[in-house]
Amino acid sequence: MTTTSPLPRRSVLRAMTVAAALGGAAPVSVPGAAALVAEPGREPHPQPHPGTGTETYTLTVRHLGRDGRVPRHYRTTVTGISGPGAGRSEQPHDASGTASVRLPGGRYLLESSLWTDRVEDGTDWIVQPRLDLDRDTTVTVDARTTLPVDVTPPDGPAAFLNSGMFIEVAHGGATRMASIVKATPTLRTAHLGPEAEAGSVKQWYDSYWRTRTGGYALGRTFSGTRVLTGLTHHFTAGELAALELRALARPDAGGAGTGTGTGTGTGAAGIDLSPTLGPDAGPSVGASWTMPVPGTATLFVTPQRGAWDLAWTAPGAPGARPNSYFVDGIAVRAGTTVTHTFDSPVVGPALTGRTGVQRDGDTLTADLPLLADGDGHVPTAPSFDTAWAGLYRDGALLHARSGGLDRATFAVPPGPASYRLAATVARRGATGATTRVGVSWTFRSATTAGPAPVPVSVVRFSPGLGPDGTAPAGSPLRVPVTVQGAAAGGRVRSLAVSMSADGGRSWTVLPVHEGAVTVPNPVAGTAVSLRAELTDTDGNTLDQTLVDAYRTG
Repeated sequence: MTTTSPLPRRSVLRAMTVAAALGGAAPVSVPGAAALVAEPGREPHPQPHPGTGTETYTLTVRHLGRDGRVPRHYRTTVTGISGPGAGRSEQPHDASGTASVRLPGGRYLLESSLWTDRVEDGTDWIVQPRLDLDRDTTVTVDARTTLPVDVTPPDGPAAFLNSGMFIEVAHGGATRMASIVKATPTLRTAHLGPEAEAGSVKQWYDSYWRTRTGGYALGRTFSGTRVLTGLTHHFTAGELAALELRALARPDAGGAGTGTGTGTGTGAAGIDLSPTLGPDAGPSVGASWTMPVPGTATLFVTPQRGAWDLAWTAPGAPGARPNSYFVDGIAVRAGTTVTHTFDSPVVGPALTGRTGVQRDGDTLTADLPLLADGDGHVPTAPSFDTAWAGLYRDGALLHARSGGLDRATFAVPPGPASYRLAATVARRGATGATTRVGVSWTFRSATTAGPAPVPVSVVRFSPGLGPDGTAPAGSPLRVPVTVQGAAAGGRVRSLAVSMSADGGRSWTVLPVHEGAVTVPNPVAGTAVSLRAELTDTDGNTLDQTLVDAYRTG
């Protein structure tokens, strides 16, 4: 399979398992590769391109395998970068190993891959980033010019998953790409032809590996005038950062359940899931790792590749769709560990990286996820049984809708008024507890000349829980309390926190001290509900209730 287009990172993450699923038979090239050695061209014999008057020339490509003979298999792609042939792509091929194609003059990118029927022989990928076609030209793609790509993790027994090498060439204001994806660590590469302009050749290489406890994502980037002829880098532990991924046991999982990965369901709850990782910047393939629930996987990544993007799909409650999360731009630094825990209590509203509500003229738009997990990860399409939201103006119901407040828009009358925005989401047997979220905000708002934030806040609770997602029964538990939104940064006038051990029928006030409350945990198997009532320094209010916020064990 060949392509000359970059792969968007989000698209890669959404369909990542294709790379890991590649077999060991034929290589996958995007586009393929070969070793090209420019030979002296003949004197130009231009011919007009039919119907255009554009001069065309014959490009002849000779292919040689590592034994100097006609290769068993090859695929060559020639793509126009600039000039009359810009955007045109041809794949000349002939069983003799010498193939010709007639093309308009201009700058081209040529790449070729050669391989045999033996998987262990690997693939030779040769790229000519600068092919100026201004006369009849012959080039030779010679696999004997390649050198191995030898990139390995510090863990010797690590199993190779897949790799991808991408090349971007710029000229005349246009860019074209070539790439190859491999399911075996048997790639050899070579540069062909003259050097391109300074900085016009960019290259990315990523390889992925599996271990018993996680794996490795090893990426490097390059920029210059040439394509890499081989690449050797044996990473040391000190060059890498750790990304620790934690999956807590589902309180409602029982003993059954089906994960989204390809594992055998060996977790305590009989569930496996597959986190998927890829770099945030530049084209790439990525990889998925299977891990049990509950469980922890540690993925070691290369900081020099930049930030990393993580896709996580966790099983939902029985009969419900899974929770899917995308965490973009995870910054890493060599020698440090970044931890993400998914689907953990306390699930509730979150305002990380978002204003919550804004007004543009006389339209209110809400971006208020109500079911973010304990780490603040927002699912793309959370499961719930019922959801309702209503907007009141000066005490009168103005709008009501079924559904949450993550993508809600309300038209409002012009002029100033007092508003109350209320929402309720209920779910049975919810992953990560919290069976009902009820939130109500009050604020004043008037017509604006453009987009302007509306002052809303939420309260986040962050109890320290065990790997099964529960808190010790009968023991006091310190629960940090964090304010997000308009009231953050010292703009809280008053904050009252309460707990309930009977599903919200009765409440006990808990003093807030140094950013936390102490919850007297009830007996094992009890669900603890939490409530926050907040007023900011401008008089805007929040009333937030989380029924079954976490459980005791």
